[in-house]
Amino acid sequence: MLTEKLNQIKKFYRRHRRLPSYSEMLKLFGFSSKNAVFKVVQKFIDEGLIKKDGNKLSPTSRFFALPLLGNIKAGFPILAEEDHSYLTLDEYLIGDPQSSFLLKVSGDSLIGIGIFDGDIVIIEQKKNANTGDVVLAQIDREWTLKILRKGYLEAANPKYPPFYPHQELQIFGVVKAVVRKFN
Repeated sequence: MLTEKLNQIKKFYRRHRRLPSYSEMLKLFGFSSKNAVFKVVQKFIDEGLIKKDGNKLSPTSRFFALPLLGNIKAGFPILAEEDHSYLTLDEYLIGDPQSSFLLKVSGDSLIGIGIFDGDIVIIEQKKNANTGDVVLAQIDREWTLKILRKGYLEAANPKYPPFYPHQELQIFGVVKAVVRKFN
């Protein structure tokens, strides 16, 4: 029952880009009492799905979480086991939201490690990186995404040579995740 109410609120949010008011929830849920709406809202607040800012309701990152139903083998088929926990992609992909940002990849120099033209990469801003990290770097005043090696940058596509700096090589961030949308 609560899941159904949450889905109604999410549908409303997608349509209106805001959470419904108590009066709107009264109609949405088919309740006759605002007290019943208040109890449902309080449960969502207790579960960390929404929060109250003054007298206005707003979604938390958990509101947008998707169900993580378990593990699935990519080898021989097995019986899938359901887990029923929830996970937001932000929690899973972004370690430090304050120092992270997105870039859209253009080019094919990293296809050998599964980063393709049109992918979105999540970059965590940092000046230091380890050898082998995929980094956002400025080499001789030009920006690129490459694999960091000792003193140079390397592509993951044999048609590109190693990139040695003539003047300077600066690291501005490390790729933490790649997002690809099918269809």
